[in-house]
Amino acid sequence: MVTSAFIGLGVMGYPMAGHLAAKGHSVTVYNRSATKAEAWVKEHGGRAAPTPREAAANADVVFMCVGNDDDVRSVALGPDGAVAGMKPGAILVDHTTASAELARELGATLESGGKRFLDAPVSGGQAGAQNGALTVMVGGDEATFADAKPTIEAYARMVGLMGPTGAGQLAKMMNQICIAGLVQGLSEAVHFGQKAGLDIATVVDVISKGAAGSWQMENRHKTMDAGRYDFGFAVEWMRKDLGICLAEARRSGASLPVAALVDQFYAEVEAMGGKRWDTSSLLARLNR
Repeated sequence: MVTSAFIGLGVMGYPMAGHLAAKGHSVTVYNRSATKAEAWVKEHGGRAAPTPREAAANADVVFMCVGNDDDVRSVALGPDGAVAGMKPGAILVDHTTASAELARELGATLESGGKRFLDAPVSGGQAGAQNGALTVMVGGDEATFADAKPTIEAYARMVGLMGPTGAGQLAKMMNQICIAGLVQGLSEAVHFGQKAGLDIATVVDVISKGAAGSWQMENRHKTMDAGRYDFGFAVEWMRKDLGICLAEARRSGASLPVAALVDQFYAEVEAMGGKRWDTSSLLARLNR
């Protein structure tokens, strides 16, 4: 089995690292809050390291799942960063949703030191991480992807190579652009149905089997109809992701009018106190 390190034990990283351990991989973990790392070791075995550098030492594959570009730089680079501790030929797999620009920067840094890199953002949320059913969009070269894929599959149901370094992040941007439009459309439909006096569950049971069907509809219509948003993928994280999408669109010349509008709607949800609400809380804005 592969010797691995996992850096970042948040709501995604904690169960992802757990699936690696469950599949028999040797796992060393690092988390900025040491108590979280100690709790993980108590639950799954393995070892906790005091720095990313020490976690990465001797690992064949180093996984990261942190918050944003700045967080990635803080744990990957510098004298105590993961890159400094990696052995030649080792692979750094970054599961953070970050910019394609950062992915290319890290790829070049690792390549210059005889190490390898994959940008590999995920989709599927906390439930996907817990169930080992994430979708992983990967950027990098084919040989590195082939070497890392069997290990990534410990917590994924779909792992695909999207193209060269940075392509994984660009694919994740497409994913988030799709979700933004879908959730806004679903919110408007549920809002409309409520105002019309329809039974939302009855209607969704029918329309979800047709062209309007989506994961969001199947998994969120009940909680939306009940006005429950205290779970799931937080609005503040979706705004972070949409910010990355919009910045990349400005660089490439792409037009994202719906994504930009939905980002504004999420800003209104934040102003309502919904920073940590699930992204389906766009309905709460309509029902104010």
